[in-house]
Amino acid sequence: MGIAEAVAELRPVLGERLSTSLSDLALHGQNESWYPPMPPDAVAYPESTEEVAAIVRICAAQGCPLIGWGAGTSLEGHALARYGGISVDFSRMNRMLAINPEDMDCTVQPGITREDLNTELRATGLFFPVDPGANATLGGMASTRASGTTAVRYGTMRDNVIGLEVVLADGRVIHTGTRARKSAAGYDLTALFVGAEGTLGLITALTLRLYGQPEAIAAGICAFEDVASAVDTVIQTIQMGVPMARIELVDADTVRAFNGHAGAEMPEKPHLLVEFHGTEAGVAEQAEMFGALAAENGASGYRSATKPEERSRLWKMRHNAYYAILSLRPGTKGLTTDLCVPISRLAEAIEETRADIAASPLMGPIVGHVGDGNFHCALLVEPGNEAELKIAKELSHRMAERALRLGGTVTGEHGIGMGKTAYMEAEHGAGWDVMGAVKRALDPGNLMNPGKLLRGN
Repeated sequence: MGIAEAVAELRPVLGERLSTSLSDLALHGQNESWYPPMPPDAVAYPESTEEVAAIVRICAAQGCPLIGWGAGTSLEGHALARYGGISVDFSRMNRMLAINPEDMDCTVQPGITREDLNTELRATGLFFPVDPGANATLGGMASTRASGTTAVRYGTMRDNVIGLEVVLADGRVIHTGTRARKSAAGYDLTALFVGAEGTLGLITALTLRLYGQPEAIAAGICAFEDVASAVDTVIQTIQMGVPMARIELVDADTVRAFNGHAGAEMPEKPHLLVEFHGTEAGVAEQAEMFGALAAENGASGYRSATKPEERSRLWKMRHNAYYAILSLRPGTKGLTTDLCVPISRLAEAIEETRADIAASPLMGPIVGHVGDGNFHCALLVEPGNEAELKIAKELSHRMAERALRLGGTVTGEHGIGMGKTAYMEAEHGAGWDVMGAVKRALDPGNLMNPGKLLRGN
């Protein structure tokens, strides 16, 4: 590979926006999870699609790997430079390109974050709903097919990206999809790149579906004696057709973390955190129906929050769950994993997982977007403790096998990255080889985010 040659050729193209400083390399070699640092050889800061295409053409000619970088919040090592190369940081491509209020869509550059996007949209009466918790960039969210707390009502990135601009591995720029709400014109290339984890190309613009800001919003919280009762409430709520905007589960260990980290005063029991969107009358009716269903399943302490500051406090606590969980054992890192199963098997999956963790020496609090049958577990491991890391990996392995046995997937939203390729054949069979064939067709030199997602990549 000609990494040094690519860096030399990129220098006159980007000037000071090509960095080889140790601090920059270290920053782009870190991750939110347990993976060891894997810094790139240089970091490029493009400001336009044309510059991205120029970077790709130079790297393609020199056989230099390229790794897209958004906010660095992914949890399976997606943005680490496993084989060195150039990290393409999109932080300077963070503009809104177009807003179309009548059509309820917008086009943005990949480096804009979801919070900044919604700030830009505030005056239009529209918002973008996908909320993975972290203030991630839209390009990164599309690349990992992100989901989150609001997916039960608004869907995931797969449902809300309607078009892309992508620079392919040879420097060609393509546009996928249109602003029309449906199409029967050929392969769905937009869906191909959403969730490709940067292995097929670099996203340089996204057209996104928007929604009207709800007239009224109410949040709520209640405690249950056990996880099964909470999950039964979720299932019944969905079957009754109550249009939940969010419905989140936290187990007793996570509640303990909230109490210590955020100063909450919640009983150390499983809780559901919910939110309703709609008209004033509709939200009131939804909250009442949910409260009745929860009470039938033994819920206690149900309280509603309609003031923005109260709702913000509740969801800030949920979004900071990972950091709260880390505070239960200071100095540890989280081997964080997720799975998704049919909702009818969710209680079984959680209870088996909790029993598995309880039989181990590790802590592993659980939170979940339970309206989708999705939950997350953070296994707390002391850095450098190989024995604990081995146990955590074994627990994670059994979680993945459990998900497949129950008819689910090994990851509902974190993605594959480096950490879950071992399960791709079991989940996809020959389909995994088809993914590899697509990769070879679009990136024969294996330069786009190598070492992730695919067999032998």
